[in-house]
Amino acid sequence: MSTVKLWIEGARLRTLPLAIAPIILGSATAASLDSFDPLLSILALLVALSLQVGVNYANDYSDGIRGTDENRVGPLRLTGSGSAKPGSVKIAAFASFGFAGLVGLAVVLLTGQWFLVLIGLAAIVAAWFYTGGKNPYGYAGLGEIAVFVFFGLVATAGTNFIQTGFLDPLAVLVGGAYGLYASAVLMVNNIRDIKTDKESGKITVAVRLGEKNSRRLFIWMLWMPVLINLMLVLVYPATLLGLLNLLLVIPATLIALDGRGAKELITALKLASFAGLGFGVLVGAGIFFVSFSF
Repeated sequence: MSTVKLWIEGARLRTLPLAIAPIILGSATAASLDSFDPLLSILALLVALSLQVGVNYANDYSDGIRGTDENRVGPLRLTGSGSAKPGSVKIAAFASFGFAGLVGLAVVLLTGQWFLVLIGLAAIVAAWFYTGGKNPYGYAGLGEIAVFVFFGLVATAGTNFIQTGFLDPLAVLVGGAYGLYASAVLMVNNIRDIKTDKESGKITVAVRLGEKNSRRLFIWMLWMPVLINLMLVLVYPATLLGLLNLLLVIPATLIALDGRGAKELITALKLASFAGLGFGVLVGAGIFFVSFSF
């Protein structure tokens, strides 16, 4: 690959739907309260995308220098494969975090909500210490919880908050539903890596539960948002669109049930990622529709 293609591969663009969906949901719920602000939504999206890329480079660097990625199955890792110097990958991670911080500061200046600086710092710290530092929490089985909190609840409710000025229960509900999709992506990734993670001392939830129970948890994470979607239909009928997500959830479930190997689990990962995006776009569109129909 060329140098540019290598760095694009290292950024793991397939994970970016995880950053886009909560911003759509947060903006949609703000619109339901007549508080939609396009500029703040765009800035929130830039923060989310930058943090996601930063997390990806940070994980690449930290797992690479620990040797966790030496025998992994899946897409290229810059550090583990020797395609890029570890220091360069680390710089790329912090450059992404820095850009996210600058855009976040612009949000703070526009809204006057200075406590958001602390939340932003917490997000960056959580992103780095997932696999970085002496005692990364991702190696202790806390990765899915962090993803649920920051990429689900915080991203969605935060996007809503900067536009509405208060904590909206609807944003928390859909943020939690989306957070399960985001956690499912990490879960299936860790199911694929159970063997190599065990060997490298990375004790993820998947390693703790074992493959069979981890697959069950993955399926639960996929289907709980569907149930929440059904509840939303009672209040926001247009969110029925979200059930089109079943076209992604069902095949991902079948892969998990069938006990397929690493390559098939990569497909399940992609399906779960796009199911999260589908939930954000379709449910968000349903909420937007209600907002502009009155």
